Amino acid sequence: MRVLRRGDGGPAVAEIRATLTALSLLPPADGITDAGLFDQAVEHAVRSFQQQRGLITDGLVGPATYRALRDATHQLGGRPLAFMVSAPISGDDVLTLQERLLELGYDAGRPNGVFGAQTEAALRNFQRDYGLTADGICGPETVRALRQLSPRARGGRPVLLREQERVRKAGPRLRGKRIVIDPGHGGADTGLSVGGVNESDLMWDLATRLEGRMVATGMESLLSRGPDQCPTDEERAHFANEAGADLVLSLHSDSNGSPHAQGVASFHFGTGNGSTSTLGEAMAGLIQRELVMRTGLKDCGAHPKTWDMLRLTRCPAVRIEIGYLTNDDDRARLTDPGFRDVVAEGILVAVKRLYLLGENDQPTGSFTFADVLAHELAKAE
Repeated sequence: MRVLRRGDGGPAVAEIRATLTALSLLPPADGITDAGLFDQAVEHAVRSFQQQRGLITDGLVGPATYRALRDATHQLGGRPLAFMVSAPISGDDVLTLQERLLELGYDAGRPNGVFGAQTEAALRNFQRDYGLTADGICGPETVRALRQLSPRARGGRPVLLREQERVRKAGPRLRGKRIVIDPGHGGADTGLSVGGVNESDLMWDLATRLEGRMVATGMESLLSRGPDQCPTDEERAHFANEAGADLVLSLHSDSNGSPHAQGVASFHFGTGNGSTSTLGEAMAGLIQRELVMRTGLKDCGAHPKTWDMLRLTRCPAVRIEIGYLTNDDDRARLTDPGFRDVVAEGILVAVKRLYLLGENDQPTGSFTFADVLAHELAKAE
């Protein structure tokens, strides 16, 4: 679909206005003309919706925002839900189903609003335990049972202990861990391009430096694309899922209309209202602290987002925005191969810290690549 913005009009805009009105983000339009106009009020409503949903708050309706608007129209019980391999069902009704199953002790996986195989398995187990037809379809009878059995106390993070246990069982060694490194953009899509410097080229180089260090530790490191390819975020997430990745690290640089904007930021899956990837959040925080300490880049924080690359991966995924190409200082540093080596080391050390679970750790910024290799060799003996 084409990106819709202020000043546009037509049936697509009318649909967006109707959805925003139904979500109580926009008052009803005054007259037939206003009903199909993307005006300032619509832009403000879109920005509010994007902020609530963990999307880029730009006031534009592109594929991600349109998908989120469509998902927001679905409430649990409004339609039957089932696992469709070729075209998985998504929506707020799926998210509600996942959250209720998790609250009741059934492992539906990350509550991301996508009805996948793990959600189906959890639903079948619930149906079997409560004497329902275990067909994996969430219809009226199952919805009634879920509502009757909803716990009185709600909230918290039901998947936290499961995720922590997976890391504990995986052990502190990096050997055997499978990591997908996702260099942003690629091929004809150069990403940001400032002063002859292309984001896709920088991130490809950084990815190969990180890959080499990971392979040296015994990790299995996979790149999500080749130098001349540019898969969609959905395809990159599918690749990681098919590969059975333990972690996904997506590498990007940022830009801003102001040349003064600079720094590093990390992003993990999270809706902003409680649903989050606990390990993704921990990984984002570790990466953020290591890179800020090692590079001196401005700390722009770690944040929850619902971007497809973070939402659709089954394992923890982190997107790292390393510097602003629109900032002269950040751009100069990113073009320095030595600086990219420092970034690669910092990311590797952050991954090691995740699996150490706080044991035999060292102060932030002091753990070196040599230390990581020594730790791996010591564990192997």
